Amino acid sequence: MIRPQWQWRLEDAEGTPVPGTASPVFTIQYDAEQWLGEHWRTLARGGAVSARLMHDGAQATATIPLPAQD
Repeated sequence: MIRPQWQWRLEDAEGTPVPGTASPVFTIQYDAEQWLGEHWRTLARGGAVSARLMHDGAQATATIPLPAQD
């Protein structure tokens, strides 16, 4: 059985993937969303300005902005 794969694509202001901020691969969308909710501040500090949830390689949701932290 092939399991669905959910993964975040984390991008900088130019839309380029941010090195060193790879998302784990999830089999359930809820788990992927929960992970982003727990880690977005760290990801934003690492240079990510947006996140796109990918499902088996295709974008599954709208792009989510990751606001900079002061």
